[in-house]
Amino acid sequence: MIQAPDFKERQIFFLDAMKIPDCQLSLRNENILIREDGKTKDKIPVNKLVAIFIIGDLTITSKLLQKISRVGASLYFLKRNFETYANTGAYAEGNYILRQKQYSLSPEQSLKISQKIVANKLRNSIALLRSAGIKKINKKSRLQYKREMRQKIKNTNDLASLRGIEGVISKDFFSAYFSKINWYRRVPRGKVDENNILLDMGYNFLFHFIDSILRVYGFDTYKGIYHQLFFQRKSLACDMMEPFRCIIEKALFKMHTLGQFDKKDFGYKQGQYYLSYKNSGKYAKIFLQEILRYKMDIYHYIRNYYYLILNEEGEVKDFVIR
Repeated sequence: MIQAPDFKERQIFFLDAMKIPDCQLSLRNENILIREDGKTKDKIPVNKLVAIFIIGDLTITSKLLQKISRVGASLYFLKRNFETYANTGAYAEGNYILRQKQYSLSPEQSLKISQKIVANKLRNSIALLRSAGIKKINKKSRLQYKREMRQKIKNTNDLASLRGIEGVISKDFFSAYFSKINWYRRVPRGKVDENNILLDMGYNFLFHFIDSILRVYGFDTYKGIYHQLFFQRKSLACDMMEPFRCIIEKALFKMHTLGQFDKKDFGYKQGQYYLSYKNSGKYAKIFLQEILRYKMDIYHYIRNYYYLILNEEGEVKDFVIR
């Protein structure tokens, strides 16, 4: 698995292959060569790679794919709407002891960890409201709301009730935090407005970044604790990203306050909004930069969870957004 000093030097890269005719990726002297019509346009040190997201068509050599897996990195292929349709990367599927312990967690243990995750998400939501100078949430002071919701989280006795409380917290938070940016409501993958499109993009990057680290440790990322088993859903990656969603939400808020958001970058067709392809890169760059700011926090969070499950002692550590 990747150790902390090594991971600290790793980077995320976004490659827009649609802007490079006849784009080709190959390996030479520990570098990924980005080539156009046989000529080298750029290169990326493969040993500094943790993940690379590629949009558009290209050719890639088998040696490069082998190298990417050996260094513990992941490669993601995206559609024009930034949906991931394929990926390859490092796995530690042989860590059967870890996986046995994943599947042997009791309902009581799963609920306790899930309560900690939701409470951490609440803490960061309140922190974002405080940083934005928003004093009220659902007609209550931040402190009063936080205390009431923390008590409700603590008093839950099943995951269904906990998910209901989390849903209320999320709805209240979005309404308060995004109140100044013409917020409609959160509709995952709904394309009902520009903000939902951007949140989907940012969450997609965050999800796959977290999933790539979980796989390096050997987790079965389909076996969650808070998000339960569901066909083709990487429930554990969904679990681990909950405390970190605030990174994407803060990035969207900053886009609006710093004037980086532009409605002209979006279009509307057949009842749905879309992000024009030529302007999508700037938003992808913002989200990836924000994720990189917190990459060590994410790494340490997952490493701590790894030892928690493996040793069956301790508790999930809080992530606190800065």
